[in-house]
Amino acid sequence: MTVFLRWMFVGLLGWGLTSAHSQVAPGRTWPELKQAVQERVNAQRYPMTGFDVKEVAEILGRIQSLDRNEWALSWIQNGDRHAQAAAALAPTQPHQAAEAYLSAWRYYGFGAWPTQNSPEKKRAHALGAQAFRAHAKLADPPIEVLRIPFEGKEIVAYLQKPKGVAKPPVVLSVGGLDSYKEFVVEQFGPDYLKAGLAYVALDMPGTGEAPIKIDVGAERMYSAVIDAMQKRTDINPALIGFQGVSWGGHWAARMAHAEPQRLKAVVNWAGPVHGYFQREWQLKALGTREYLFDLFPARAAVYGVESLEDFLSYGPRMSLKDIGALGKASAPQLLVNGERDTQVPIDDLYVVLKTGTPKEAWVNPEGGHIGRGKDWSDGRIFAEIVVPWFQRKLR
Repeated sequence: MTVFLRWMFVGLLGWGLTSAHSQVAPGRTWPELKQAVQERVNAQRYPMTGFDVKEVAEILGRIQSLDRNEWALSWIQNGDRHAQAAAALAPTQPHQAAEAYLSAWRYYGFGAWPTQNSPEKKRAHALGAQAFRAHAKLADPPIEVLRIPFEGKEIVAYLQKPKGVAKPPVVLSVGGLDSYKEFVVEQFGPDYLKAGLAYVALDMPGTGEAPIKIDVGAERMYSAVIDAMQKRTDINPALIGFQGVSWGGHWAARMAHAEPQRLKAVVNWAGPVHGYFQREWQLKALGTREYLFDLFPARAAVYGVESLEDFLSYGPRMSLKDIGALGKASAPQLLVNGERDTQVPIDDLYVVLKTGTPKEAWVNPEGGHIGRGKDWSDGRIFAEIVVPWFQRKLR
């Protein structure tokens, strides 16, 4: 084994707590949440990267309560402003229009964040998808919207290829609990392309436009994407990688064992594997404030459950350790996280590292979730650790 060692508020906007939720951290008041969001955008910290400081202050200034619909409506107002500007620019200034549509998606998307649990939050999500599709049409290089048939439904994804590379390697790149495929394009796409890598941006089960909820065997959705990629003539079907971030990292771990031959490189970036799914860890994590808001509703939604007890009972079935998967053949893996992660236990990285075939790991000893810390932003970890590793493995 080669080892390179180197946010939780449950803002229950309209979510009534009962005694069963006694170990869930109390939600922030609206003034507290307003301050927390503004602080994040001031520092350009996830999930507020790319937002304008003054514009966010304007949006927050219109909101007077924790009502979910009121929240979404204020963000939609600014999303509409950017979308209208983009439509006016599109005929004569396509590059500027593409950027304006991306801004529209960003504001709509945060109106829907982190889970669509009210009518206006659902509308914000739909408007965001529409704005992002408009951005995709104007992007350079083009972003292709994939619609892959899957069990009577479809997998919707985005494919973008680097310029000047005839048949590039391709990385299937999966977002997390609240970072959908559009986020993958915005945050990771430029670095994939710069490295000569094509990528397919995907939702994880239970989020975005994914056709299924989280359950044992849901990784078959990604095997269907590999099937589709291997039928294409514009990418290299022999050089396919996979990356999952945060909850998405769980699917990276599953896919490393489900597809040890067809995947040549897999990055599990802070993914849950075993300890995360246990009752004791969830109650501990639900008692912190690292996450910005609505953590429990977001986590419960991906399983399709509502009560805390159903949520706690559902999780253990997803453990890869308990079913013996970690000892099976694996595609080459890189494991990444921070030693001080309060959302996914660092022991989940070590149990993978120490089981089965040799793997590589990068752990920030001072880092929190996904390894981010004072000197290591998400972007720096991706650009300096993850992308070079993919380049080496997907030559």
